[in-house]
Amino acid sequence: YGKGNTITGYRADESITARMHPLSTAQTALGASWAVVQPLLTMVIFTLIFGRLAKIPSDGVPYSVFTLTALIPWMYFSNAFSTASASLVNSGNLITKVYFPRLIIPIVSVLSGLVNFAVSCVVLAIMMAWYHVTPSVHAIVMIPAVILLMVLTSIGVGSWLAAVYIEYRDVRHIVPFLVQIWMYVSPVVYPLSLVPARYRLLYSLNPMAGIIQTFRVVLLRTGTIPWDTLGLSTFVGMLLFLSGTMYYRRTEHLFADVA
Repeated sequence: YGKGNTITGYRADESITARMHPLSTAQTALGASWAVVQPLLTMVIFTLIFGRLAKIPSDGVPYSVFTLTALIPWMYFSNAFSTASASLVNSGNLITKVYFPRLIIPIVSVLSGLVNFAVSCVVLAIMMAWYHVTPSVHAIVMIPAVILLMVLTSIGVGSWLAAVYIEYRDVRHIVPFLVQIWMYVSPVVYPLSLVPARYRLLYSLNPMAGIIQTFRVVLLRTGTIPWDTLGLSTFVGMLLFLSGTMYYRRTEHLFADVA
């Protein structure tokens, strides 16, 4: 194009990035602040209610760091699949105008949350240093593994919900309720040891049970790695990932018509 040509309202020689830079910087700063404030504020509330009032045990470590270690992976997971569930509807104009692999939309929604997750992990590291808690040597291998499982599970659940959301918009009312229920059936405010042994197999069908408990164990040294729970949670998580992405791809032809 020549110097005087315009593309969608902008001069060809103007930098769109430069125009958006102040807004992008503000959004980045807000996102980073929220990644710190949200888990810390929730940790304080949970510590007062469940740690001080309900006296829920915390496996020998301060309840604040105990619950924060679980809140960080839980908040990533819940925010990731919640955002992914609405990602197709929010990208409706793009879907109808440009062809690209549609599975990219929920995947990008899930992966974008890793930035906030990393910021929250820095806060957790500071809390652990404050309470003189050191991770076990197993954390070097297990933390990347459970993060990968967490991401794949988020993509699976997000893909399921995104595909269903396209046809049934009432899903937007179900997702917040699902987040609330799912948190309380995950070991966020209580240790896995409180779950009766006769229900442990059923409880382990929740993929976040093994992820959160392993995350907590290897970072806080609160016990041994729950291989049985983690194994079943991994199986269910991978099943959700495979079935969710397959169902998403199978219904992909409907997206352009109803997005």
